[in-house]
Amino acid sequence: MALVPTMGALHEGHLSLARRARTEGGALVVSIFVNPAQFGPSEDFARYPRNLERDLERLGPFAPEAVFAPSALDVYPSGFSTQVDPGEIGMGFEGASRPGHFRGVATVVLKLFNLVRPSVAYFGQKDFQQCGVIRCMVADLNVPVRVVVCPTVRDPDGLALSSRNSYLAPEDRHAAPVLYQSLRLAQEIFQAGEIRASALLDAMQSVLAGEPRISVDYTAIVEPAALKPVAEVETGHVALVAARVGATRLIDNLIFGPRCATEAELIDSAFPQSAPR
Repeated sequence: MALVPTMGALHEGHLSLARRARTEGGALVVSIFVNPAQFGPSEDFARYPRNLERDLERLGPFAPEAVFAPSALDVYPSGFSTQVDPGEIGMGFEGASRPGHFRGVATVVLKLFNLVRPSVAYFGQKDFQQCGVIRCMVADLNVPVRVVVCPTVRDPDGLALSSRNSYLAPEDRHAAPVLYQSLRLAQEIFQAGEIRASALLDAMQSVLAGEPRISVDYTAIVEPAALKPVAEVETGHVALVAARVGATRLIDNLIFGPRCATEAELIDSAFPQSAPR
């Protein structure tokens, strides 16, 4: 059985996960749950887009065997107190910017795995650190679920699809592809022979600085297993960026590799099929 965990507000990125699950066979379950445990007190839980009827329509062509859409009380009943601490991999970057976020993510994903009992689960590369957190949790806690990471789906101008893109004002939407442009420039410079992370980061930051509507939270180049910054870049290392575009916070990433590499090959270089550690 395959599980595609989502928070609803489904877009083509989510649907690409369902499509991949269907092509690989077996029963398909899609979960739709806006998880309060992964939102901070000043974040957008209350206004996060919700439209279950529309989500079910979008899932129709994939004919899932089940759509699991529990309430918060179903997932976190009265007296619930146990949480999953993801450890060091969840501390930096998104973990530092959003304290408690990955504790909420790891807890709800483990609960979903225990409730649905899938053999395989599908996640999007856009949430790169989240993928790493979940892979480590599965390995460390001996969870019998294979985690498959699928390529980021983008609009034609390069903006990674996200439910939060609906928050963008028109002028912010126009500016938002700069995140991907900064990543692409770093990739092009790497493919031309530059391996110094400092030089690639300088190039990214110069692109981001040229867009006045962008306020950068962080840029980094890391190895994928523990998300530790690197001094010299090689295939499989990852560039990360997080920024506010107007009032909306967006994240993106890109896996370094040769020009000839496919998206699937790049993901395999960062997330080998064997479990981490």
